[in-house]
Amino acid sequence: MPSRLEICYITDRKSLQGRSLETFAPEVIRAGVNLIQVREKDLETRALLDLAQRLVTASQGRASRIVINDRLDIALASGAAGVHLGHQSLPPAEIRRIVPPEFQVGVSCHSAAEVRAAREDGADYALLGPIFETPSKIAYGPPLGLEPLRRAASEVSIPVLALGGITVERVRRCRDAGAAGIAGIRLFQEAPSVEQRVRELRQVWGEPLD
Repeated sequence: MPSRLEICYITDRKSLQGRSLETFAPEVIRAGVNLIQVREKDLETRALLDLAQRLVTASQGRASRIVINDRLDIALASGAAGVHLGHQSLPPAEIRRIVPPEFQVGVSCHSAAEVRAAREDGADYALLGPIFETPSKIAYGPPLGLEPLRRAASEVSIPVLALGGITVERVRRCRDAGAAGIAGIRLFQEAPSVEQRVRELRQVWGEPLD
């Protein structure tokens, strides 16, 4: 059973309800979220690079790692820790040929088989979902449930993070299924306090607090 909870925040500036990502993301970094996936697909290149550079700078000396969704060029130019890939992205093996050894490559997966394939292709971690029902994924069919998460986590050595419909109350179920951590958007953006939300997640997970 994992002893430390890996927490991933996926950005969505359009649903921040009056707040800007430039001010909210540093709050997430200060709260100790491990991984921030910058997922702003509609931003033009210059604006995305500026955002990525600001977050990388804000994360210096902190526990947070910044990864950029799909845009390897932005990830490399900004000094981000890695890139996060989807179905239409370059394969992890192709990325590995042109990045430093410490550069992280994550992959979004929707089945245990996809997690296995991602690991075999060189991914460092996988997001698997949607595990639970979530409004943003209703059009894509029913949620996967915990069994694919349990199977994926037992079959690969890389961390598998549960995504989709994650709440504080569901975190322990993900842990018990073998997840190394959880990922979400609303879980953090709708929290009155991100710092308190992170503490709640770690407490429910059973992680000793410093």
